[in-house]
Amino acid sequence: MRPIPLSAHALPAILATIVTLLVGCATSLPTTPDNACLIFEEKDDWYEAAKETEKTWGVPLQVQLAIIRQESSFRQDAKPPRVELFGIPLWWRISSAYGYAQVKDETWDRYRDKTGNGWASRDDFADASDFIGWYADLSRRTLGISKWDAYNQYLAYHEGHGGWKRKTYSKKPWLIQIARRVDANARSYGAQLRGCRGRLEEGHWWWPF
Repeated sequence: MRPIPLSAHALPAILATIVTLLVGCATSLPTTPDNACLIFEEKDDWYEAAKETEKTWGVPLQVQLAIIRQESSFRQDAKPPRVELFGIPLWWRISSAYGYAQVKDETWDRYRDKTGNGWASRDDFADASDFIGWYADLSRRTLGISKWDAYNQYLAYHEGHGGWKRKTYSKKPWLIQIARRVDANARSYGAQLRGCRGRLEEGHWWWPF
């Protein structure tokens, strides 16, 4: 069977279609990132993942959402900026952080090793949610930080457990402001979820787990 020849006019249209299909495979951003109820209504798989993390690690949904929002703005392939030289972006980035939770390579490897979740991916919401639960649980056991305390949980998340103990954040007013924003978002999400969680559960009555 002879191949069908493509005209010069048809090729750009075919390439555009392929690009559109590939882009469509990426996870879209929530249309209303300020509202936890609408986020979970729009993305029911996120709700199930966050609920599973809450069940496994005891970390409230609102704390998970607030940290992910701060770290990646809900972008699955978020990366830190590139290193610049005289204002020119270079090839490498300022760190290996990646994904919804902006986790560095070595920390992600540690998480996968400790949890046995060897197939976990940083651009998968369920895995990123589970990572945040695992890390917050470790912060609770190591530092005594409540899993409901979004402010200090975020500081420990950003600075590491050693940095939090040494209070390295105290010399970073910009980071303290960010932690306050995370806390404010967590409180807002929590208030919203108190009003809609029953509705979210009713919408998932068929979920077997």
